[in-house]
Amino acid sequence: MTELFNFEIKARDGGARLGRITMPRGEIRTPAFMPVGTVGTVKGMYLDQVKGAGADIILGNTYHLMLRPGAERLEKLGGLHKFIGWQGPILTDSGGFQVMSLSKIRKLTERGVTFQSHIDGRKYEVTPERSMEIQRLLGSDIQMQFDECLAFPHSEKEAERAMQLSLRWASRSRHAHGNQPGRACFGIVQGGVTRRLREESAAGLKDIGFHGYAVGGLAVGEGQELMLSTLDFTTPVMPDDKPRYLMGVGTPDDIIESVARGIDMFDCVMPTRSGRHGQAFTRFGKMNLRNAKHAEDMRPIDPTSDCPATSQYSRAYIHHLIRSGEMLGMMLLSWVNIAYYQHLMQGIRQAIADGRYADFMAETKQNWARGEALDS
Repeated sequence: MTELFNFEIKARDGGARLGRITMPRGEIRTPAFMPVGTVGTVKGMYLDQVKGAGADIILGNTYHLMLRPGAERLEKLGGLHKFIGWQGPILTDSGGFQVMSLSKIRKLTERGVTFQSHIDGRKYEVTPERSMEIQRLLGSDIQMQFDECLAFPHSEKEAERAMQLSLRWASRSRHAHGNQPGRACFGIVQGGVTRRLREESAAGLKDIGFHGYAVGGLAVGEGQELMLSTLDFTTPVMPDDKPRYLMGVGTPDDIIESVARGIDMFDCVMPTRSGRHGQAFTRFGKMNLRNAKHAEDMRPIDPTSDCPATSQYSRAYIHHLIRSGEMLGMMLLSWVNIAYYQHLMQGIRQAIADGRYADFMAETKQNWARGEALDS
């Protein structure tokens, strides 16, 4: 393992961990939320807004960037960081989830997946080796193994088949990644919602050896209760001295509950996707700016926020923009939401440092409940 990737746990409070990942392109304070920049953009936002909101790292996607503008083209142009103007770390998802969920026609074999692009129908093959090659060409700092992610519901037999295949692909992915100074490779724990399968997956990945370990195959339709119960028996068998990343999660409530179960990293499209549909996430809970009650409300969403979109624009104006279909309204709410998610993460980190995480969770949930009751 390269010494240019370091993870340090600075404090613990129950299962919650306060930490720091150090990489050549910067430090990542954990628990961390990574805004999703699927095709090289966090939708509706300038990257200096994303950085200003408090994000240390963003996410890009191998599948989408492979289709356009293309991995070889991005390497020719100097890599993803230079192309989009982001100086900090970037994590790239391997593309496994998108191959399974978006491609038109696919054929799964031991070698990999052959599929047709959802954009133009062009045929592609992605193997663990090709996925890692694409991520290397992109120049991402944290590169994910190629895996098979099942939608829920599925049988235990199907979950075991996919988990075993993902383990074999993990070994090939790790070998293909090799030793890239300053770049890390994460394995992905699979196994559905079955304890035995999750434990077997985690043990196999630990034997292979990764810089960090993700929990995949959750937030795919199983619901929060089943997701959290799966984390209850999954995180304890993951290496304690490596970062733990819960992929594709989630709501603010998902995040604070998962932090309590030992998760260090998150990503989700929810902040920007919800913003495009008129929903704001705030310290008062969710707020639907499409509601008529906001049409003449000249108060900002939250005057105490450091985010200009949250504190300097009236609810009435944003309501008008959203109802009119104006892109500025979507941009402002995306900014509001990314800023709130980063504010939440900072609050989480401070609460762990202060040894009061349980109190922080309770107070935060109470504030959400009160605010949402008023907005309903």
